[in-house]
Amino acid sequence: MSQKEKKLGVFEKFLPIWIALCIVFGIFLSQVVPGISEVIDALQIGGISIPIGICLFLMMYPAMLNLQASELKKLGKTPKPIILTLFSNWIIAPFVGLAMARIFLQGNEQLIVAIILLSSSPCTAMVLVWGWLAKGNQEQNVINTSLNTVTIIFLYVPMVTLLTGIQNIPINWVLLLISLFYFIGLPLILGIITKKIIIARKGESWFYDTYVPLVGKISIVALLTTLVVLFSLNGKALINNPNLLLLVSVPLLVGFVIVLGYNILITKIFKLKYRQAIITVIIGSSSHFEIAIATAIALYGIGSIAALGTTMGLFWEVPVMLSMVYLGRYLGKIGFWKDYKEANEVYGKRNKE
Repeated sequence: MSQKEKKLGVFEKFLPIWIALCIVFGIFLSQVVPGISEVIDALQIGGISIPIGICLFLMMYPAMLNLQASELKKLGKTPKPIILTLFSNWIIAPFVGLAMARIFLQGNEQLIVAIILLSSSPCTAMVLVWGWLAKGNQEQNVINTSLNTVTIIFLYVPMVTLLTGIQNIPINWVLLLISLFYFIGLPLILGIITKKIIIARKGESWFYDTYVPLVGKISIVALLTTLVVLFSLNGKALINNPNLLLLVSVPLLVGFVIVLGYNILITKIFKLKYRQAIITVIIGSSSHFEIAIATAIALYGIGSIAALGTTMGLFWEVPVMLSMVYLGRYLGKIGFWKDYKEANEVYGKRNKE
């Protein structure tokens, strides 16, 4: 992979602002164009909204480009951080999410499902940037994100089904499987095919330094478009119940603090060095909000409270993950993890504090 320095662009850095503007604009449209929901609902095939289906597909495709099968062969090289990350992603985070939903969201079934969907979907895309900013081990980062892409295919539906079953919430597992195939399976297949073709014709450097950033920007535009539609369809409900988004934010943020604390502690107990520890903490504490949003829409509809609830995972993603990066680097500097100096030597003196 090209080692060109990764950094957040202006668009990504201020993503929470764009999200807030999309929320306001969507609610504004719901008031000035009351027939917008009927127009959008008319554009569907088999109950699936055509414009939203396209947007959600474009959201997922760039994440699938990060899969590197060749890196999975290196799993036995340093298994400890990989195992710790998987345990956090598929055991700790989902059950902490369920606990937070039960504590804070009793009586709000769709919001509970939103938390379950977010906590059961480990991130496979943006963590590559966060790991670079934190001066972590990028080989481990690529291996973990590639592995997460594979494990989501096999574990996401069973985990969501299990957690909703524990909460006695009926879930349509057929729709879950359809959602898995359309929003993960198809983008993954297309990602593998296009990656091979483009690298063969243009080279690996062009693929990672030009093509991947380009489709990443397209995915953000598709994401923001989806948000405008989501909030335009449910603007009236939000105006009448503005506490909904605040309500779902509480278990999200409290759950994040708990999972983050667990990952920091467990990497210390297992004596990981800084570059391994910070990647384990970042990936083990993150969520794949695109999958959560897509699944919520498939299960409950585009104008549902569940779909709106999952958007709050997106809203908090950038500030929370950036905070995690700087917290990790601070802990490294004060000697909480060993060999922080090694990270500076590898990545130079950029981002000097």
